[in-house]
Amino acid sequence: MNPFTRFLSRNKSDGALAQLIAHCDALEALVIRVYKERTATAADEQEYADLRFWFQQNYHQWGEKLKPHWQGRLAGGVPVAEDPLLYLLAAATAHAFIGNWAAMQHLPAAREALNQWIVSSGQ
Repeated sequence: MNPFTRFLSRNKSDGALAQLIAHCDALEALVIRVYKERTATAADEQEYADLRFWFQQNYHQWGEKLKPHWQGRLAGGVPVAEDPLLYLLAAATAHAFIGNWAAMQHLPAAREALNQWIVSSGQ
């Protein structure tokens, strides 16, 4: 888990929040790994497919809550135009993250939105 997110959520007992954080962490790690290694293994592709499926099934309960916290965030020095998590999940496969600097630039906006929501909601 991201150290700062771990700090912010240390006293939280919300299992759904813990799952969201775990899936965000896994997505972030996968994007970085595929970008850095310049390859997407079969395991990476399966992990990404599993992550996309989880977000498709569960993100509806978080999207509107996070919206005010990603609006105005920057990706590559430009305000993000859409939910940065959904931006990352729009890729059809993990292979799409190879050399994808824009995806890497959306990771901080996604993390900042999650952390800011945790702080502002008392979650």
